[in-house]
Amino acid sequence: MNDIISLGAFLNFLAHVGTGFSLMILGLIAFALTTKFSERKLIKEGNLAVALKLWGKAIGLAIVIYTVWSGSISLIDAIIWGLVGIAAQVIAYLVIEYILTPSIDVAKKVEEGNLAIGFSLFSASIVVGIIVAASLTY
Repeated sequence: MNDIISLGAFLNFLAHVGTGFSLMILGLIAFALTTKFSERKLIKEGNLAVALKLWGKAIGLAIVIYTVWSGSISLIDAIIWGLVGIAAQVIAYLVIEYILTPSIDVAKKVEEGNLAIGFSLFSASIVVGIIVAASLTY
């Protein structure tokens, strides 16, 4: 059995999983700081548009973390590029919300439960995650 998984390999796995989840939590906190309302509260109240917006960001970020892990040479390298990926996604979201859609109060529409806007942000977050992830494979 020791030939299959060594203790060192298992500890390395745990370090990467812990770091990956930490980056995910950090990314979600960074995204929450860009939101004027409590996503958690609105999701509890059944606001599907907010849930789509939040989990689109999480999926996009998970795509970035996956790519970082597959291309990193060390855990420190993965952390640095993971932080770069988080920053790139937050900046891209702010560009979408404030520059590309200036005539629409996107946050207000999502808060009101507009599913079209929520799904659009869900999709945009995944697209951004894929683009950021692809950019990390240079």
